[in-house]
Amino acid sequence: MYKKPSPQITIDDFILPFSGKLSAENRWVQLAKVIPWDEIEKEYAFLFPSDRGNMAKPVRMALGSLIIKTRCGLTDRETVQQITENPYLQYFIGLKEFQLERPFVPVAMVKFRKRFSGKRLAKINERIIAAEAAFNAGQSDKEEHQDDKNHDDHQGGSGDVTSVKSSENATETEATPEDQPNRGTLILDATCTPADLRFPTDLGLLNEAREKLDEIIDTLHETNGKKQRRPRTYRQKARADYLTVSKQRNPRRHALRKAVKKQLQYTKRNLGIIDQMLKGLVAAEILSNRQQKLLTTIRKLVDQQARMYKTKTHRVEDRIVNLYQPHVRPIVRGKAGAAVEFGAKVAISLENGYSRIEKLSWDPFNESGTLIESLERYKNRHGYFPEAVLADRIYRNRDNLSFCKQHGIRLSGPKLGRPIAKSLMKKAEKRIERQDARDRNAVEGKFGEGKRKYGLAKIAAKLEETAESMIAMQFLVMNLEHKLRVLFAQILHLMFCRQHDLILVV
Repeated sequence: MYKKPSPQITIDDFILPFSGKLSAENRWVQLAKVIPWDEIEKEYAFLFPSDRGNMAKPVRMALGSLIIKTRCGLTDRETVQQITENPYLQYFIGLKEFQLERPFVPVAMVKFRKRFSGKRLAKINERIIAAEAAFNAGQSDKEEHQDDKNHDDHQGGSGDVTSVKSSENATETEATPEDQPNRGTLILDATCTPADLRFPTDLGLLNEAREKLDEIIDTLHETNGKKQRRPRTYRQKARADYLTVSKQRNPRRHALRKAVKKQLQYTKRNLGIIDQMLKGLVAAEILSNRQQKLLTTIRKLVDQQARMYKTKTHRVEDRIVNLYQPHVRPIVRGKAGAAVEFGAKVAISLENGYSRIEKLSWDPFNESGTLIESLERYKNRHGYFPEAVLADRIYRNRDNLSFCKQHGIRLSGPKLGRPIAKSLMKKAEKRIERQDARDRNAVEGKFGEGKRKYGLAKIAAKLEETAESMIAMQFLVMNLEHKLRVLFAQILHLMFCRQHDLILVV
């Protein structure tokens, strides 16, 4: 059940104890102004079609708490505590007056993340970027109108000039989107968002799976009322065999392979015991949902490990690296610090300082395949293609080069084939290459900002949908921060212009 709240409060409507007053210059007050709460409210209300049940929290409280958590790098419990203590945060989430009671419990943060999925956050992100683009377009129109007016005044206000202007505007209005020239620059790149899990090994995964199966056997044995003797699983011996090898700094290959074989045998034995105990019973009535999912994941893990052991390889399709996050896959990055990372791979585009997620996948993919789709989305937004695309060398395959050449788009980087020596390059080509490298640093800085400040380097969420929501939320918060910086720069520019005019008058 959802009830539309009253119109969004302003800073003057917020009631503080002891006749206090909030500062309009506070960062949370400024941030609340740039978020289109009313537009988001319309879509959020459709999540609750029924008029029954408990009253859902307003969209400003749900989305605002997620923004606070991401922007400050807090846990769910600490986020609720900070909101309870800070009047500015209470104003930001839409409360009308300061209260000492916490507005919601920390568990509600999980529900908020499920409501704001990655796709829904992408739509909100587009609204925020579109509002900034509309503002910039309005400013440019005002400047052009002022320039035209000054030009007419300079020409004496002749009618011939006015007629020429009107004919040019009519021609621009009648032009189709295909006739518009390419404008703007699009920057593309991809990165991995590592999940919060320990480095996986075959031996460690099998030992953990064996221990969890022992716990399931204990649950089934207690459910039967301990009428029969507990099946023998050799848990102490299996644990000793695991520690014998895992404590070695550099175990030999044959010793490691032998230890994996033993853990496979122990795990298969436990699975056979569980199947025997579940005969004639319904697993859903005895085991919890968590144990049922865990049992399904372990079955798939054992099958993968058995195939890799038999074929003497370390690669398998959809390889499981964590029992509680079976959706996480190894992503080979080839970086100096970490050759392999475990998490989601994200391809983004950067335009005028605002980032968009072009593709998010838990399976590895070649980011060059996203270039054409990103260009098509760019055209759908603006009606024309970008003038230049700045990307890594991996994007320069034949299909992408052919598409860019067909539509008059310059794709940064060297040509295909044998590399040309720097001494043979023209000065203009060198200058363009250096400038492209400088401009492309912006996307690397965006990744660094997300990983160092907003937690993009460690996604602390176990569910697939909540992890995707956290990743999308971090890019949304980075765009909000960029919008605040742009707004602050515009205010400074306006203050400078006013001061300059005052000086001229004096």
